[in-house]
Amino acid sequence: MIRFPRALAGVATAMTLLCAPVQALDLTSMSEAERAAFGAEVRAYLLENPEVIIEAVNLLEQRQAEAEAVEDEALVAANLDELYNDGFSWVGGNPDGDITVVEFMDYRCGYCRRAAPEVEKLVREDGNIRLVIKEFPILGEASLISSRFAIATRMVAGADSYKLVHDALIDFGGEPSEVSLRRLALGLGLDADVIMAKMNDPELNHELAQTRALAQRLKISGTPTFVVQDELLRGYLPADQMSVIVADKRDQRG
Repeated sequence: MIRFPRALAGVATAMTLLCAPVQALDLTSMSEAERAAFGAEVRAYLLENPEVIIEAVNLLEQRQAEAEAVEDEALVAANLDELYNDGFSWVGGNPDGDITVVEFMDYRCGYCRRAAPEVEKLVREDGNIRLVIKEFPILGEASLISSRFAIATRMVAGADSYKLVHDALIDFGGEPSEVSLRRLALGLGLDADVIMAKMNDPELNHELAQTRALAQRLKISGTPTFVVQDELLRGYLPADQMSVIVADKRDQRG
């Protein structure tokens, strides 16, 4: 009888497993000795060729990423109007831009702070991006207070004042107490009393609840999260990588 090297026998076993009809793969039809021999061959092959496991894991991760991308695209499509035009989120960049970038952010998020200058650079250098900021405070009470203050500013003083406060809160190093927020408002020439009085307004609460519900529908659990046209990008990306994605979106549109 011809005897093959163990590794080749393992390959043969693996190929048989992959190519045989489903009914032929029923291990319960094997005897205990046959199952033991089968398992030993597979184990021996994997031990002698561990790169196969890495290849399999990489392939699985690739397939999972592709499936998640398809799911994300469907989620964005189902919520596109609320992402782009909810009627309250701050809109900057070029309001008539051909590409829309939406950012879900938290002022206490280190990666959001790291992303802020990258987003500014992207929008400035491109010149044709419409930027939408979604207030999504998920990192505790300080995050919530900061978002309330920013939204209240927009409500009482307008979009330009909101952007000033937004940028200041991104760089803010202390705790957002009433004293520190009043000082921040006064430093920007804003009416601190009016802003502070607006921070618990029912309309403001409704805005936060709407954004949180939208994030839940999109399965967003961390910040920053970006939507670039029809694609969800979960996590921090530098400006050059986002620029490539924006260029790809333009190419897709022809």
